[in-house]
Amino acid sequence: METTTLAAFLAVDLLLVFTPGADWAYAITAGVRGRSVVPAVAGLIAGYAGYTLLAVAGLVVIVANSATLLTALTLAGAGYLVWLGCGVLRQPAVLTASEDEAGSSPLRVMLKGAGTSGLNPKALLLYFSLFPQFIDPAGGWPVATQTGLLGTLHMTACAVVYLAVGVLARTVLRTRPAAARAVTRVSGALMIAIGGFLLVERLTR
Repeated sequence: METTTLAAFLAVDLLLVFTPGADWAYAITAGVRGRSVVPAVAGLIAGYAGYTLLAVAGLVVIVANSATLLTALTLAGAGYLVWLGCGVLRQPAVLTASEDEAGSSPLRVMLKGAGTSGLNPKALLLYFSLFPQFIDPAGGWPVATQTGLLGTLHMTACAVVYLAVGVLARTVLRTRPAAARAVTRVSGALMIAIGGFLLVERLTR
């Protein structure tokens, strides 16, 4: 692939990654609540790794061409965001020593992260709509290789940005319990708002 193509993709991809959404909300919540943001971010990246494998296998094209399947995935993702957001609102984070020690297990945090990104409608947009615009079937590289490279770039960008977001949230809010509680409530409300909008938008089509 040409360097200019990769640079153009990365520029567009970073715009999406830097746009606050469900992934940001989860990274912030994990940063405030947990000992480390690494399991949460690893889970988010695992979700995108699954999409990358599907894309490399060519299954993304099949899903993109099936309105029914695409709708089902979108609704599942929206419903999951609403459920996750409700959980955050029910238990807003208050960073204390006891809660820090009794937080969720890393595996559970990772699985929630994988579900958040794996069912994130923004991922559907990225892999089903954006990737094909930067892949040249007639190019010197196999389509699968091009797809894998784009997926790797996206996962790397996500890892860097989400780690920074989670660590910054933890560092800034560590000594501000009231602010931490407010931020997690906003994060939960954001998840519900995004999920609700997608549910309404998809069901009214």
